[in-house]
Amino acid sequence: MRKNIHRRTLLGAGSALLLSSTAVLAAGSAAKPRVIEVVAKKFEFLPAEIRVRKGETVVLQFTAPEVPMGVNFADFQTRTDVVPGKRATLTLTPEKAGSFTFVCDVFCGTGHEDMSGLLVVGD
Repeated sequence: MRKNIHRRTLLGAGSALLLSSTAVLAAGSAAKPRVIEVVAKKFEFLPAEIRVRKGETVVLQFTAPEVPMGVNFADFQTRTDVVPGKRATLTLTPEKAGSFTFVCDVFCGTGHEDMSGLLVVGD
């Protein structure tokens, strides 16, 4: 009987160790968000089309080499200012599929009204 108690204790401790190791490995292997660099130039975004998967977290890093810009993803109710010489970061996890236009919402000169890009979210 003493052997059974000792065996159960060892099995319990081994199970706990296995579960905690699995949790640590799962946390450590969590996918890092994909980083996408976007340049806001007069009067275009490069790239003009960004493709992501539904539920995928992406980090959009915007730079503006010429003048201050603003980026507005109205369908996702998020925006950021982009100042020359600085990197603006916007983290986005789209939960709906489709094609969504994003625009510059800070006047950047003649041609500003046509400055837009497309976020394509696939299933």
